Amino acid sequence: MCAAIYVLSTVTGYVLTSALLLKCPGLLHRKKRETFLSRHISHRGGAGENLENTMAAFRHAVDIGTDMLELDCHLTKDGQVVVVHDANLQRVCGVDANIRDTPYAELPPYLCRLGVTFQKECFCEGGEDKRIPLLRDVFDAFPDIPINIDIKVNNDALIKKVSELVVKYDREHLTVWGNSRSQIVKKCYKENCHIPVLFSLPRVLQLLGLFYTGLLPFVPLKEQFLEIPMPSIITKLKSPNSLTRSQRLIAWLADTLLMRKALFQHLTARGIQVYIWVLNDEEDYRRAFDLGATGVMTDFPTRLKEFMDRNGISKPQ
Repeated sequence: MCAAIYVLSTVTGYVLTSALLLKCPGLLHRKKRETFLSRHISHRGGAGENLENTMAAFRHAVDIGTDMLELDCHLTKDGQVVVVHDANLQRVCGVDANIRDTPYAELPPYLCRLGVTFQKECFCEGGEDKRIPLLRDVFDAFPDIPINIDIKVNNDALIKKVSELVVKYDREHLTVWGNSRSQIVKKCYKENCHIPVLFSLPRVLQLLGLFYTGLLPFVPLKEQFLEIPMPSIITKLKSPNSLTRSQRLIAWLADTLLMRKALFQHLTARGIQVYIWVLNDEEDYRRAFDLGATGVMTDFPTRLKEFMDRNGISKPQ
């Protein structure tokens, strides 16, 4: 009887302590220093309004007031860091060639028309700018704009060169980098621990495990940005008949587990920003902000800006 009472009191004490620290993490952890806060994030510069990852897309997004540019990086055969999503140029340029095997001067231009990955049956028609830019071009053009860099391949030379460019342009306080793969994020952090990193996919799963077991408030976190999808958008990207019952169930379960206001509030109280991608309609914008996400990543920066203006959503002070 006494043992049962002891166990019950211990468990109760743990639960109460965990709940308190979940609400007030500052009691145990120093809040991370936030050098910038981003509400409005332009995915590949705004792939629904201009050709993705082009200087024209980045300029348009900045002109309408985006808080952050999201982009992707690869390394060419001659060691140039280029801003492009795919490792192979077939989808974006119509040429079956790998970037790693092609010198920068020989990279073909983008096609005139590209599909928008996160908008069903949507294509973007390009203007005159079809050049694949260098990362340094983006840094030169937008010295004060935070940039979110997806390191697309596990390449030590790419990680080192991106770090060198960030340092050269004095952008460690305006950059976040990483990938869904934990090996890449670990290498990024080892290469330059002064550039904030994203949670990798395994770390997101670990984060959820800590949250649902009540251990999260007790565990230190090195990452400063949680960048996650809203799983429910899969039903908008595919026709209902193409999804099996199990796929719909998995999407619902993932959405239920991941889209948690208490989790987002705890992380933001610890100085960890929460970005949700890639949202392209007002219903999802509203849900993300209502859940307490720091920012939303979109292919349509104008659409998101108009939504934020109408609803009085501004950059946090």
